Amino acid sequence: MTSKSNYSQGLLLFRLKNGHQFALGTLKIQELVPYKAVTPMLKSEAGIKGVLTIRNQTIAVIDMAEVIGLGPVSESKLNESFIVVTDCQRRVVGFVVSQIEKIVETNWREIKQPDKILGTDVFITGTVEVEGEFIQLMDVELLLNKIYPPDPRAALAVITDFQREQLRPMNILVVDDSLTARRQLTDVLELLNVPSCVTDNGQKALVYMRDQASKGHPVNLLVSDIEMPGLDGYELTFEVRNSPDLAAAYIILHTSLSSEISVNQAQQVGANEALTKFDAKELVISMMRGVEFINNPPEI
Repeated sequence: MTSKSNYSQGLLLFRLKNGHQFALGTLKIQELVPYKAVTPMLKSEAGIKGVLTIRNQTIAVIDMAEVIGLGPVSESKLNESFIVVTDCQRRVVGFVVSQIEKIVETNWREIKQPDKILGTDVFITGTVEVEGEFIQLMDVELLLNKIYPPDPRAALAVITDFQREQLRPMNILVVDDSLTARRQLTDVLELLNVPSCVTDNGQKALVYMRDQASKGHPVNLLVSDIEMPGLDGYELTFEVRNSPDLAAAYIILHTSLSSEISVNQAQQVGANEALTKFDAKELVISMMRGVEFINNPPEI
């Protein structure tokens, strides 16, 4: 098997009202448009400026600066601003930014995890050096989850007590560089009273899996993000499938990108399933398929 991972990553560089430069992965972006007047919404969450119809699709327009705590863009500056239309977690929204800089190509291997001194509730998912300047990558998932919080209790409706008892003995590993995503995933499992281990990058996951295998307790279910700095989900899957002592794991990759390309590439590197959005019900259903696969492996 050869690796199908492609480390190239396009980044849109932009600035918010404080003048600081940030970045978003271009795979999440549909288009960039100059700011247009929006229709206000009644009883909307803080940061939602209103709705706007673009190409026959009505989307929410969100002031990114306000959501992350910098305060709203002033009315006098809105006409100079831009709307970055993103498709993430199966939700199309527009983010207001003050200035568009440019698009650059970088490498996932070059993206570093944010410094721990920033704390746990920052809207940054990584940093990368571009032309001698360190750029912070905005955590779109955290932005969306602050405005549209998911409900992990939804998972309780799709699993029986018998199924939960089947899931409990599984050695489950959750891998995601986003603290928000890790919380979502582990909240679901904790509600179900199902134990799991969590790591924040692919390299740590690989070390953990090798350690568990050496002790006779190989990981049964691997749930991993695709887009991660360093060893991404594709490459992690490739490494697992090429390691005889790890290869039996049932692998579920997930991505915030609403893209068939991500799903197809996940299958090419050996993942059993790929989810295009965090959804408590879908995750549990996928994990139960993994339990069935582990307990009743297909004949070769």
